[in-house]
Amino acid sequence: MDRLDAMQMFIRVAELGSFSAAALQLGVARSAVTRQVAALEAHLGTKLMARSTRRLSLTSAGTAYLE
Repeated sequence: MDRLDAMQMFIRVAELGSFSAAALQLGVARSAVTRQVAALEAHLGTKLMARSTRRLSLTSAGTAYLE
């Protein structure tokens, strides 16, 4: 995992509120964005985003990390 790429992808997902929109803007597959954000979460040892089928929101750790 390239941590800087993962951080950039996390920022885009947080700003756009969607993995699909971030992937489209970055010109990569949605699965690549999902994997990078998951790898970043694993590296940090915490969940940065709360995901459901209809909604994506930042956790308190995600909000702090984004700042």
